[in-house]
Amino acid sequence: MTIELFTWNTPNGRKISVALEEMGLPYTVRPIDIGKCDQFGEAFLKISPNNRIPAIVDPQGPGGSPISVFESGAILLYLGEKTGQFLPADLRKRVPVLEWLMWQMGGFGPMPGQVHHFLGVKDPQDQRYGLERYSKETQRLYGVMDRRLADHEFFADELSIADFAIVGWAWRHERHKVDLAAYPNVKRWYETMMARPAVRRGFEVALS
Repeated sequence: MTIELFTWNTPNGRKISVALEEMGLPYTVRPIDIGKCDQFGEAFLKISPNNRIPAIVDPQGPGGSPISVFESGAILLYLGEKTGQFLPADLRKRVPVLEWLMWQMGGFGPMPGQVHHFLGVKDPQDQRYGLERYSKETQRLYGVMDRRLADHEFFADELSIADFAIVGWAWRHERHKVDLAAYPNVKRWYETMMARPAVRRGFEVALS
């Protein structure tokens, strides 16, 4: 049976479409137009109580019963557990996947997201402090990635859900005002990811 993906064309939404494509899971997109505040609708709130996309409904959840999952990181972990793909069973190998997934959720998402916000602020005085602060932190996070990828092909050595989480936001590097040429290891990893057929499909599928 087909997983329902409730989402919109955002970095967090793309994390999940990429993961579903890589895992070979059939899914149907249910667009949630955040520009029209669809995320506050009563039906959506039943599966995503924090009124944020993405969320999924898997009709064949644990024990064969339907399950809904909200929060992109939780969805990635669920899908990894469900399929046994891109989430190692061995704890030593799993730890770096969890580390880099949490790193993305706690930093490389919220920080560039603030860059997006302050770039849209019209008043230069209101914009200046926030844009400078969050741009600086976003650049620092790209540096963290670049150092990690200097001696790792992927963030946890093997391709994992952590890469799917991070590529969703790296996809917006131009909006972050980041030139990947300044981060050659990130550039190499990003080009490797975007060359994967399933990743391309995950970015090409219409989410809005």
